[in-house]
Amino acid sequence: MKEILQNHYLKAIERTKSLVLDDIYKFLETRENHISYEQYLRERTQYIDQLWLNSWLNTAASHASNAEKKQYLAQKGYDVEGISKKLINQMFRNDIRDIEVFDVVGWLDSLYADKATEWEQKHKDARIAYEERMKLQDQRELRKKFVSKLEYYIDQLLGANYEELYLYVRYLVGSQLAIEIEKKGIILSSDNAVFSDYLSEEAESAYGRHHYEEHIAEKYEGVISSYLFDFGPNWLMEHLSPHVFDDYYNTYQETLPISLIKEVAFQPFDDLSEEFFSDIMEEHVTDLIKLIDIPFDLAVHQEIFDKDLSDREQRVVEELETIKRRKEEESRMIEDIFGREYYPPAGRNIQYILHVGETNTGKTYQAIQKMKEAASGIYLAPLRLLAFEIYERLNEEGIPCSLKTGEEEKFVHDARHIACTVEMFHEKDPYEVIVIDESQMIADKDRGFSWYKAITKANAKEVHIICSFNAKPMILEVLGNSHIEIHEYYRDIPLEVEPTLFKLNQTRKGDAIVCFSRKRVLETASELQRSGRQVSMIYGSMPPETRKKQMLRFIDGETTVIVATDAIGMGLNLPIRRIVFLENDKFDGTRRRYLTSQEIKQIAGRAGRKGIYNVGKVAFTHNVRTMTRLLEQEDTPLQGFAIAPTTTVLERFQKYSRKLGLFFYLWDQFKSPMGTKKASLSEEKLLYEMVEDTIIEAKLSVADLYGFLHLPFSSNEPSLRLQWKNKLEAIIDGQELPDPLIKESSLEELELSYKSVGLHLLFLYKLGKSTEAHYWERIREEISDHIHENLKSGIQVTKKGCKICGKSLHPRFKFAVCNECHFERNDRKK
Repeated sequence: MKEILQNHYLKAIERTKSLVLDDIYKFLETRENHISYEQYLRERTQYIDQLWLNSWLNTAASHASNAEKKQYLAQKGYDVEGISKKLINQMFRNDIRDIEVFDVVGWLDSLYADKATEWEQKHKDARIAYEERMKLQDQRELRKKFVSKLEYYIDQLLGANYEELYLYVRYLVGSQLAIEIEKKGIILSSDNAVFSDYLSEEAESAYGRHHYEEHIAEKYEGVISSYLFDFGPNWLMEHLSPHVFDDYYNTYQETLPISLIKEVAFQPFDDLSEEFFSDIMEEHVTDLIKLIDIPFDLAVHQEIFDKDLSDREQRVVEELETIKRRKEEESRMIEDIFGREYYPPAGRNIQYILHVGETNTGKTYQAIQKMKEAASGIYLAPLRLLAFEIYERLNEEGIPCSLKTGEEEKFVHDARHIACTVEMFHEKDPYEVIVIDESQMIADKDRGFSWYKAITKANAKEVHIICSFNAKPMILEVLGNSHIEIHEYYRDIPLEVEPTLFKLNQTRKGDAIVCFSRKRVLETASELQRSGRQVSMIYGSMPPETRKKQMLRFIDGETTVIVATDAIGMGLNLPIRRIVFLENDKFDGTRRRYLTSQEIKQIAGRAGRKGIYNVGKVAFTHNVRTMTRLLEQEDTPLQGFAIAPTTTVLERFQKYSRKLGLFFYLWDQFKSPMGTKKASLSEEKLLYEMVEDTIIEAKLSVADLYGFLHLPFSSNEPSLRLQWKNKLEAIIDGQELPDPLIKESSLEELELSYKSVGLHLLFLYKLGKSTEAHYWERIREEISDHIHENLKSGIQVTKKGCKICGKSLHPRFKFAVCNECHFERNDRKK
């Protein structure tokens, strides 16, 4: 023990001695009568012994290192290898309890046994120190009570004289402000500018807006504090009640010092300065700076303040009246511009035929047959690919049919039929038959209004509306009292959900693997290709031409599996044996959420093809029970059809302004009719920010500028937004449109180049340059071919690795860190 723990043992002895001497002092100080040393020992020996044990255990355990503890235990014969630090400490404390006990009583005897005089002196010293401490404590209590009373009187006094103090501080601040404004040569922005506006403008010019609170405001609040702390204590001395001074004198036999007033009033003055600053922030600067010429007299300044306050209140009333008038004017504008534009018509003299049913039941086929038999007709599709499919089918069957999408126009000689995307519908063109596909899209918050407009503004003898069951009640409501014929369609081919969880290595011929991002499609396709399978792909940003070629490869048996996003669920009829949901949730542009019942049905309904697969299979990778319930549950009716600005609305708006910023503001204020939901116009607003208050806005009419804002392209791509703006600038300057940016070094660059050419085509067709457009259509087709060849030759996905150790991870592994590194990191935290 001497070798390892001697120093700790000596420290414990010194600590014990100090604690025992303290105990003697506390024992003796409260006893008025003499207490002998022997009596002290009789009462405190057990406690003294415990003091030693506690001092020894705590000193040794806290000061000895872990190595010293292990060495000590090893010498005592303990096996300490592999034992935790916590257990080593417990073993050490238990063992050292029996080490030689320090003889505390023997040490005390050497000091006080048979030394009555020394002990008696010890008692006297303890009593004197105790009495002095009690006296000091009594004095502190008296002072505390007086200070508490003084705080109360000061608070009462400041509260009762708040306005008098404020008027004086107002005078001082106003005088300083007048000097500052004259010295700096500041010109006020308005006679009605309040002090907070002045500070804000000063901050912006000196520091930038975001430093306002930190610099200018603190400066002026500090000025007000300094005024209060300067004159405030003397003001209190003059206004405090005489009995306060008497109380202090009777207690301390001296005059109440101003230093104590300053100390006690510090917090009340600090609080008061904040309140004064808040009040002065609302004052008009012109009211403050005029005070420099008016010497302070309470009555005079009170009269000035009352008049200023009355004037200020009158200004507030006038401002509120102005705001009220502006709001009323806004309401009149909103009513005039939007009015009843979005209320469903009561009924029209048109024969409406609703084709309502499940996916893959021939609804579109039946409607198209009616259109083919008519002298003229138009097919309105949700996707360019579907419009292209009908265009090709009718021409192949000998029925001349033209094609019109935002990015493409193909006019066939003598054609009296046309296939369009729904956004290309023009309400004034008459047809014998109109077919509107996927009309449940009427509820889509961004595109839904195109379906609403087509349904309610159709100019035809017959209008065929194709939709899902859950859209039927809403569309009937929109059609009002019109003549309506309803045909319902049900699947001949049943859907069967596989009870076991699907694994990717179980992929078979005829499977369609569904996931919800382009990245996941490419990763999954790459994994299947590496296992020797031939794969087709479909995702939203894929060019329609490429999508068609990918579909044909699957239809012709060149590929056996198709990997797709939910784009597969809209109008694509493929020989699919089984739909496999690789994911049960998707990102919808705002948040990640679970699939809805209707989304699952729309996608799953693509499984099964009459004459090929007489049962459609559906599989899930997890949560089969929940997904099956969603697939089988009854449809929830759609709520609220979408509305968006119309040409008529924009024409009405032009009576008031040519600034689309005001239009977007009014659109946001407009309360859409019950049962409708407004389009957010977020993409249009994003583009408008790029041209607001520029020569582009100045030279284009409201309708023309809105038409360019409304062009259907991927405005979320920064490079496309910039190209969009550059093309508008060229139009304004009377120059040729700049060519699209084309890069071909990767699949991503090819897809962006395809979109760039598509944007260029939108401008060309809008400007009526169809000849030039045909050249760029060929270029776009070549880019589409390159994309197809890229996909056909096999996808190379960047290998995924752990960001800590670099170990290769499976492409579908959800995390950026491997399991081993994750658990090791958690162990270190513990």
